[in-house]
Amino acid sequence: MKASEIRKMTTEQRFELLEKLRRELIILKSKAKRGTLKQTAKIRQIRKDLARLLTVMREYGEI
Repeated sequence: MKASEIRKMTTEQRFELLEKLRRELIILKSKAKRGTLKQTAKIRQIRKDLARLLTVMREYGEI
């Protein structure tokens, strides 16, 4: 997800996406610890998307 896409979202949409990404990251990390995760690169992608989202939210003073 690009930062420009995040900027086009409303505040509510950004908070919903934040919760979704955090939940997904927790699930993926638990799968990785159990050894059942096939796409390990997905963890890195989620972390980067989460960082982009938090950066944009800080720019707008939402956090």
